[in-house]
Amino acid sequence: MAHLSYPAPAPQTGADAQPRPGRRLLPGFGLRGPRREKHVLTVAELDALSFPVGDDGVLIGEDVHQARPAVLGLFRPSSYDLVLVGGLWTAQVIALRAAATGARIAVETARGHLWGPMAQAAGGGQPCVTVHQPGRLGPQGASVTSPVLVVRDLGARPPRSRLSATPWQTMLTVVPHLGPNASRVLNAADLVGVQRVMPEEAELIGRVLSLGPNEVAALPSLPDDLTLWTTRMSRQYVRVVTGQAERQVLGGPRRLD
Repeated sequence: MAHLSYPAPAPQTGADAQPRPGRRLLPGFGLRGPRREKHVLTVAELDALSFPVGDDGVLIGEDVHQARPAVLGLFRPSSYDLVLVGGLWTAQVIALRAAATGARIAVETARGHLWGPMAQAAGGGQPCVTVHQPGRLGPQGASVTSPVLVVRDLGARPPRSRLSATPWQTMLTVVPHLGPNASRVLNAADLVGVQRVMPEEAELIGRVLSLGPNEVAALPSLPDDLTLWTTRMSRQYVRVVTGQAERQVLGGPRRLD
């Protein structure tokens, strides 16, 4: 909300300092606000108010247990690495929403034909999403005023990144399914998102990330729009709910591409 301020009048001396006859002194300066009836609530009505306020960041969906927005602080003054064991659709939703906050998106992928339409639609004519061939992604110059999300879509065995970790530059590695180096990839991540996987993959993820037996059993049957975001300390099931504009660009939820 914008706040208007007005310069204080020059101090008055002598006779000018006396109130003028017939003039009613009003507290404060500036224009009077709109004349409306006061908003009055009873104690019971006040207790009924609730405001879902969380950390600032990118809205990645809805918490299925608490029925409130799930917000992820993607950009930080330190390096931040994410791994998504899942489909391209969810990764593109995150990238599209990150671009909407003013961040730049750099995608390293061999599937440029799948990222091209989203890149063209994201910036409304501005190059906020760029697509690069594997091994062709250079330094991005991320800063607090120009954060960068680097999306690495390089298959089940993503090579080590040539980019060094920097503040305000977040790495999102998309893994469609687990490969031979799965333990290394998962252990290196600060946050892991897991969509529907095979039972044997669920067992491996459970061992690496210390998931409980109920969570391991649930992973092979997750719907296309549901992701388990997890660290070793916390878990959160998040359902992606898209708007009409996002559906026009990305289509409906899908786990496989």
